[in-house]
Amino acid sequence: MKLKVYIETSIPSYLTARISNDLRVMAHQSITLEWWESRRFQYDLFISEFVVAESSLGDPAAATRRLSILENITALEITESVRQLGQRLVKEGAIPKDSAIDAYHIAVDAVNGMDYLLTWNCKHIANALLRPKIEEICRGCGYEPPLICTPLELLEE
Repeated sequence: MKLKVYIETSIPSYLTARISNDLRVMAHQSITLEWWESRRFQYDLFISEFVVAESSLGDPAAATRRLSILENITALEITESVRQLGQRLVKEGAIPKDSAIDAYHIAVDAVNGMDYLLTWNCKHIANALLRPKIEEICRGCGYEPPLICTPLELLEE
């Protein structure tokens, strides 16, 4: 049985963006591409309507490239439980109010029992300072939190 990975919006964004001049971003793009080409087949991949909505924003050509990456990935249902957990993550301060969509990525992942949440969003999601609060809230609501990680962490053997 394959482990389940929720693909957050930063992954298709890094996969399809023009190569950045910023060395850190360029490295993230390269690592993401390496994971996508060599490791994604080891996992069952999932997204949500949140990923589709965010990927649809911005330049139409870039949005088309992002959406094409997502075409054959199963979309998880956004249930009332997802909404409630997302709201609680914001209300209890694990995720800032102005970044509520990040709370919903975590919520859809946790409610659906994903093993991993794959992201480059290290500001609000893959953030070691926020992770304990995220995990506490998820568990308090009866959900095991996902292991939040970057593609680099899923490249390691």
